[in-house]
Amino acid sequence: MEEIYEYPLKQHIGQQAVPSVVEGDKILRGQLLAFQREDSLGANIYASVTGVVEKVTDESIFVKADEKQSKEYVPLKGSKPLELIKEAGIVGLGGAGFPTYAKFSKPFETGGYVIINAAECEPILSHNITRIEQKPEQLLRGLEIAMEIVNAEHGVVAIKKTHIEAIKALQKVNKNPKIRLKLLENIYPMGEERAIIRETLGKLLSVTDLPLAADAIVINAESACRIAEAVDEKKPLIDKDMTVGGKIKGNAADKLIQVFLDVPLGTKVATLFEKAGGLADTYGELIMGGPFTGKRTTADAPVVKTTGGLIAAECFPKGPEKIGLLVCACGANKERMKQLAESLGSEVVGIECCKQAKEVKGNLKCENPGKCPGQVQKVMALKKAGAQAVLIGNCTDCSNTVMSCAPQLGLPVYHSTDSALRAVNYKLIRKFKKR
Repeated sequence: MEEIYEYPLKQHIGQQAVPSVVEGDKILRGQLLAFQREDSLGANIYASVTGVVEKVTDESIFVKADEKQSKEYVPLKGSKPLELIKEAGIVGLGGAGFPTYAKFSKPFETGGYVIINAAECEPILSHNITRIEQKPEQLLRGLEIAMEIVNAEHGVVAIKKTHIEAIKALQKVNKNPKIRLKLLENIYPMGEERAIIRETLGKLLSVTDLPLAADAIVINAESACRIAEAVDEKKPLIDKDMTVGGKIKGNAADKLIQVFLDVPLGTKVATLFEKAGGLADTYGELIMGGPFTGKRTTADAPVVKTTGGLIAAECFPKGPEKIGLLVCACGANKERMKQLAESLGSEVVGIECCKQAKEVKGNLKCENPGKCPGQVQKVMALKKAGAQAVLIGNCTDCSNTVMSCAPQLGLPVYHSTDSALRAVNYKLIRKFKKR
């Protein structure tokens, strides 16, 4: 059966890509669909399937895939590693999608660290760890390539200590004395860039600092693997690793969370859920991303470069008549929190931001990610505003501090991740003990 694949022209930070095909063109897997604008920040976009261009709009390119597909692809033309990374259209595959070649544009004069963020920070998501378990040498190869490009003396793989099998796999194949593993605590948000640097290098950067302020470059685990593919196999970025979970038909334990490696970009959300067994008859919402920072999506939306997870969340319970929002820089933003409050059927009577959340270029950044100074004043302000309960999007430590005061003030606590975690039978984020 022929399927339509959609390729949004903007799947990254920077300028929108420019279409290089027109309606009716016959295209091959790995063929360039849209190119990065010259002398601007951006990324190329390639076809992940062989087929025919059905439509080109101002926002997307649509391709009708041939019934029969091959894993073969049109190879990249470049020869030098940085050239190939740029040509391949590789971006950060675990966050906002910053073009990887731009991170590598200024080599270190001396010293320098390249740090792989393999924390698999958000609960439920597990595709990065699965790839590491299966192909640890690919991750390390990507790290070595990055180190060579930027002239870094040190390489680090930052990974939560709970991922025992992935750690063993990396230790077994790592023969490079310049590369070490840093084991992280199993709390959220250990995968936040500045948290990674704090834990790895012992330096707490300010909210306006980039990792370069610590002589470091941080790249996502899957990005490192795709770097290895681009340089060694001349493969463009056309596939994406995915975690799919939640309200799946049958609700069998082995279907609650599934990992799919090398999913063709542009695949519809509905197709991934069908591969996982099919959506349950009832669910609360579909989330693209993780429980903390993911966004509500639709079944017709396409998988893009930055898509890591798809979660069919549990149906929303009936919330209180009036609710207060406590917004954390590490979790759901204010708009997302309002959306969740509406889904609970609750009127928002007050909004407070976490004590350490600072606004930077229109977004909130935490002064010290994952380490909370206390939220009593914020919770009391919400109670004074008339809240009958609080909805929080806080990190693990912040949630802990909220739970130390909100119940004593007679305020039940809801968390922005509740419906996603309930859907996979995970423990809700409230009080915790470090492991």
